[in-house]
Amino acid sequence: MKYFALLFFSTLLFAAPAETNTSSTAVDKQKSDSNQTKVLLEEKVKEQMEREKKFAKEQKFYQGKDYNLSEHVVDPKTLKDIPVIEPDYDFDITDVYRDDI
Repeated sequence: MKYFALLFFSTLLFAAPAETNTSSTAVDKQKSDSNQTKVLLEEKVKEQMEREKKFAKEQKFYQGKDYNLSEHVVDPKTLKDIPVIEPDYDFDITDVYRDDI
């Protein structure tokens, strides 16, 4: 992913149109534009690298290789002691729509 971002931003850097005017102001402007583009490119690359670090950290969490969750496993024998709650099926929805209540 980071190589794709680097390739993308490097193409932006070299795809800028070059001016044919060779006067000193045009050259200075082109140099300043080039410097601004390089700074922008570096900032974007740093931002992308930070995103990839965050993604790698999240993937490490989601894969769960470093986590021991065996202490949270439920023993089926303890489930026998929990009473079963039967649902109340005698609900009448007509009371909801009554206006005289």
